[in-house]
Amino acid sequence: MNKFFLSLCVALALALGSSAFAQQKIGFVNSTKIFQEIPEAKEAQRKLEAAAKPIQDEIEKREKVIQDKLDEYKKKEAVMNDAAKRTAQQEIYDLDQQLREYKLDKLGNDGELAKQQEKILNPVKEKILKAIERVAKDLKYSFVFDQTDNVRVLLYGEPASDLTFKVIDRLKTGK
Repeated sequence: MNKFFLSLCVALALALGSSAFAQQKIGFVNSTKIFQEIPEAKEAQRKLEAAAKPIQDEIEKREKVIQDKLDEYKKKEAVMNDAAKRTAQQEIYDLDQQLREYKLDKLGNDGELAKQQEKILNPVKEKILKAIERVAKDLKYSFVFDQTDNVRVLLYGEPASDLTFKVIDRLKTGK
């Protein structure tokens, strides 16, 4: 989608080539840097880490139980009859399945942590987007792209068109 949008903008620029389009101002921001700089984002990250800690602790606890059962089974396997082996193997399998279900329930795309992340981060994201919009309107930019280390929608940007620090200032001053 981002590549499509960028291609569309480039095609539009080439097709129009008019002075009206040439007068359009285009800027960019680094949303990752903005997110790292504002206090609300740091607090949101702290809340997410606090929410994830008990889940991670429970996963580690369950993994240890499974490993202990597996180690115990391996020690006793030679002296166990077939029925006892099947019972022990089934118990280990069931514990592993329960762990997988727990991880999916807590860490999956629709899991508890994803829902908490959305609930905690959405207000911060909205605030950032509104600040970007205000800076763009104040400085009369028609388009603002995002360029982070991981996602490069913008292949080149003149440093003078980088609005990142203007947005950070806007967010920090609360205007």
